[in-house]
Amino acid sequence: MILPFTQGDTIAIAVADGVGAALAADGDATLELDATQMSAALAEIEQTLSPRWIWWSTDTARFLVADGLRPARCWDLDAVHRLLVGGWRGGAGRIWAHRRGLDTSELPQVAAPDLFSQPVDDDPAEALRPDGHLDPAWIDGLWRSDVGHLRTWAALALDVHHWQVDELERLPERPAASGTARSESAAALLCAELEADGLPIDVAEAERIIASFIGPRPRDGADEARLAAERDHLVLQHLPGPLGDLDLRNPAGVKSLLRRVGIEVPDTRAWRLERLRGEHEIVDALLTWRKAERISTTFGYRWLDQHVGPDGRLRGQWSPSDGAAGRMTATAGLHNMPAELRPAIVAEPGHVFVRADLGQIEPRILAAVSNDDALAAATWDDDMYAPVAARLGVTRDVAKVAVLGAMYGQTTGHGAVALRGLESAYPTAMAHLEAAARQAERGDDLRTRGGRLVRMSSNEPDAEPGDEPERAARSRAAARGRYGRNAMVQGAAAEFFKTWAAIVRARCAPIDAHIVLCLHDELLLHSLTDCADVAAQIVTDGVQEASHRWAGGTEVRFVADTSVIARWSDAK
Repeated sequence: MILPFTQGDTIAIAVADGVGAALAADGDATLELDATQMSAALAEIEQTLSPRWIWWSTDTARFLVADGLRPARCWDLDAVHRLLVGGWRGGAGRIWAHRRGLDTSELPQVAAPDLFSQPVDDDPAEALRPDGHLDPAWIDGLWRSDVGHLRTWAALALDVHHWQVDELERLPERPAASGTARSESAAALLCAELEADGLPIDVAEAERIIASFIGPRPRDGADEARLAAERDHLVLQHLPGPLGDLDLRNPAGVKSLLRRVGIEVPDTRAWRLERLRGEHEIVDALLTWRKAERISTTFGYRWLDQHVGPDGRLRGQWSPSDGAAGRMTATAGLHNMPAELRPAIVAEPGHVFVRADLGQIEPRILAAVSNDDALAAATWDDDMYAPVAARLGVTRDVAKVAVLGAMYGQTTGHGAVALRGLESAYPTAMAHLEAAARQAERGDDLRTRGGRLVRMSSNEPDAEPGDEPERAARSRAAARGRYGRNAMVQGAAAEFFKTWAAIVRARCAPIDAHIVLCLHDELLLHSLTDCADVAAQIVTDGVQEASHRWAGGTEVRFVADTSVIARWSDAK
């Protein structure tokens, strides 16, 4: 096939199942592909030209991955929009409105037919309305109707891409923001691959673990209720006298339960109950019951049936950004699976997991974003809390509490005295956090090191001055301050992690090792056993490359704990 594109071009793409694809690049280069030739042609373009694909959202990435294409480079307009504008809301209509400077508070909607209107038979021929907004019928799927519509949709995507590139260039965080846009786009593509590939799980082992908590798979609803009552009895049997309608699933009921044995608590959080294990045997029984209840309601047999495919892979839906912090998130329990179930996450025969976890990432990120030379020096220790503790003259545990407290806005409690020491020992880092807090308290928006907008102004309800009591206003401002200072660290940490993940994804492609889980600051790769050492080295080297790409000339040292394991629970 004679292609109208050249090596490394930026190519916008719009695809539709059963219709085909349309491609658009600078210089009015276009290509239309029907459904029969699409797959082969896209694979040829990817292999021979290595383009940067431009698409509106992860839905296109999902389509291409399902069709067998694994693009090396991309630009996701939705992901970059969230970077520029903040929050998690996106979509073609909102993206285009921002591109044209239009009001997004009243985006056009497809009007539902009612008694007083006639249905419109003809679809709008133009994608743009007279007011400049994208027509909602096109957004709703009309762009998929034929190759001509796909061509228009691809051309609009290319236009938005150019505008986003220009907007990123205008940010004070340039050129970091341009790099963040690429890593955010790569993370969106990775999400599509994580959904398609799934996480290997040994179903038989998972069922054995579940059974150890809640018993065998129930035969029906009545059997399930009987097993739940038996689990409840293991707690309630420790109470004297009549039980009444005491409900273990209600926090008020649990407080009443504890009061009966002489234990008063302000709440029933797990960490608080852990401290009371020695007070009465019912506490231990209650904590054991809670684990079983969580397995039963969230990670039980229904969970396996719903989310594990016939290929033995656990699948959920992935998002490249959770909003302000920009962290990757997932459904189906992939991000909050109990540790007790990790033995069931087992590499397939002939394969192993390469697992890596970024060490003490948040304080290292703080050292980088604040340019605090003294804190940066501490990062060259494998355990950076040790030199911090020595500098402050406190124990390591107190130093850790103080550093984390500074980032989360906690100024009282166990690390309060050490926190004051931080202000004199690391004034640049503490001033950076304080400046972010003050800006957030005023309701001013923030931007992370990588250019992500953290909205503070839009988080407030409409209120006239004087409507809110002074004490409540101060409390809200303080909450904004804590949120703002934390978002500046958490957001930057998410940027670093996704840069690292994008590098690992690219470098591991030739050895057929794939990321199968991104969990906070942890990567889990599924690799052929013979390639495990190579994959592990790529992961480790990727931390240093990510540091260079994301942090530039910083003197901060980033580290990762990397291991080759057979099952997830083998990680230390």
